[in-house]
Amino acid sequence: MITEAVENGGGDMEIDGFEQKPEKVVPDGFDVNYLKIYYGKLFPYTDFFKWMSYGNDGKHPGSDQSYFGRREFSFTLENDIYLRYQSFNNLSEMENSIKEKCPFKIDIGPVYSVDLAKRHAYAGDNVFTPVERELIFDIDMTDYDDVRYCCSGADVCLDCWPLMTAAIKVIDTTLRDDFGFNHILWVFSGRRGVHCWVCDGKARRLSNEQRAAIAEHFHLYQGNENSRKKISLTGPVLHPFLARSYTEVLKDSFESTLLCSQKIFSTEERYEKILDMIPDESVTSELRGRWQENRQPSKKDVNYVRWEQLKSMLQSVKHKAQGMRRHVEEIVFSFTYPRLDLEVTKHTNHLLKAPFCVHPKTGRICVPINPENCDEFDPTTVPTLAQLLEELNAADMNVDGEYSQEKKRQKVDGETDWDRTSLGESIRFFRSSFLQPLLKSCKEEIESSYNAKVQQSKNPLSW
Repeated sequence: MITEAVENGGGDMEIDGFEQKPEKVVPDGFDVNYLKIYYGKLFPYTDFFKWMSYGNDGKHPGSDQSYFGRREFSFTLENDIYLRYQSFNNLSEMENSIKEKCPFKIDIGPVYSVDLAKRHAYAGDNVFTPVERELIFDIDMTDYDDVRYCCSGADVCLDCWPLMTAAIKVIDTTLRDDFGFNHILWVFSGRRGVHCWVCDGKARRLSNEQRAAIAEHFHLYQGNENSRKKISLTGPVLHPFLARSYTEVLKDSFESTLLCSQKIFSTEERYEKILDMIPDESVTSELRGRWQENRQPSKKDVNYVRWEQLKSMLQSVKHKAQGMRRHVEEIVFSFTYPRLDLEVTKHTNHLLKAPFCVHPKTGRICVPINPENCDEFDPTTVPTLAQLLEELNAADMNVDGEYSQEKKRQKVDGETDWDRTSLGESIRFFRSSFLQPLLKSCKEEIESSYNAKVQQSKNPLSW
């Protein structure tokens, strides 16, 4: 195991979208002593280790026993001390190090070609290089600030969170249906966004060029906060991927949720942003006139009414020949289409915050999200560090404030500490829906590769 302290950034570290020093990590919203208890009692070390090992636990003759030890971890400690190139030979080493150092943040990096402790011996030889890394995606709510009016910056609420839900649905479906990936983990970042980990073997072994191609496949959002038009859809018909995203996710998300929750047409300033996306002055002038004159209260929400008027005009027979229908789709895409940090996805050396970390700003746990039920996910009710410790204490006490003997017996019978808190549901989902199917696939791959090598050794001259 190697420890290297890096203060104020340094090297080629890329963490959560930063190429040098990440955002300042301050213990605001949680207590460091609570964090020690969390790492001592609740962090799922065994499940975490099994995930990062991908079946290479040494039990099968075809497993790579050096695999886990070549994985980079990064710790962010109190007072902004960064420890890069952390590596561990086994579960015990990792658990002991985390408990001892009590990192405010844990980032996961790639698997390297050689033992991290020996990296200096290969300096300049291009031998020490990433060889595996999950395909990852990082989506941050701050990138949607120009299309949400309820919050800004790091703040999120149930009115703007559907933007993250739409992104999960679009990306998850495309990764599974178009790219054939199966083992995908979605994780709440703990504050204002989501992370996606694609863990199939073929995804982990993608080159930077292949990762960039996948990232560009999703890339549609253009311009900056000052751009009049963020998205331009070209061609007579939408790409099948975009058409599916529009009809199955984005259109409904915009019309059923965001249109009214964000009050997109409620003021002149807001509807002028929409009109700016339509290049035909005669259309925008007519709509503007209607909306400025029609100030009488209506039983229907004004945002819904104005959207229907805009759609009716652009989709009318009069404007069909001019291709104005496409602008309806462009408006929806501008508000709801996923906005990715492309650099996170493109590079194998990027570090990303580990699941089940505690976010140092909010105290919330970075819990997995079920993409099949992501509409039900509420970021405001994700358990916090303080809440979990209260639950842990409450589970151990009876009504008289004495330690429950029943709980003692349950603990002896195999109940874990996290079983007695609201974190248990997240760990059980992680284990049953993600980890177990992943490990089954990994072990089948290891077995197949091993058998092929054995067969080749028996027939060395075979082609």
